[in-house]
Amino acid sequence: MLSLAVIAAVSGAACGDDPPTQEMQQAQSAIDAARAAGADRYSQDELVASQDALKHARDAVTQRDYRLALNHALDARARAQNAEKQASDRKAAARADAERALTDATTALADARGKLKAAETAHAAARTLTAGRGTIADGEKALQEARTAVENEDFQAAVDAVGGVTTHLRAVTRDLVSAAAAGNRRRH
Repeated sequence: MLSLAVIAAVSGAACGDDPPTQEMQQAQSAIDAARAAGADRYSQDELVASQDALKHARDAVTQRDYRLALNHALDARARAQNAEKQASDRKAAARADAERALTDATTALADARGKLKAAETAHAAARTLTAGRGTIADGEKALQEARTAVENEDFQAAVDAVGGVTTHLRAVTRDLVSAAAAGNRRRH
């Protein structure tokens, strides 16, 4: 009788009568790694799907359906690993976009400063000089905010901070070039 119980226990274990504890732990570890990679921001749908799959695995364990639990645990792990990869790729792209936006804004700010200096030397109209100084000050502030956002890995905030300012800096640069030319013509 005892040997029959042992044989039944061994054959039951081979058929999936034990909860997939290790696989569920691996799925949870993969979810944690995906979160650490930024999946909550850059791959939210896949992260949520992996969390849902792990929840379904736990529910299946509660119902003693260990095969279903194993399937859900494996799905959760795969989705979490996919979320981690997507997050890494999307984060790198967002960083590149932010760095490009910072470079464009920095260049536009330097150009505006140079043209302001030339317009001041040419004794351009005071209204144009005042507008130029204000736009440059706004550009400096926006660049500082964008740099802080990049340091905090909030790349979209960095792009948003300098997006409109770059356009304004380029517009004021054109105005300053025209004002400097007009000022030089008056002096001659």
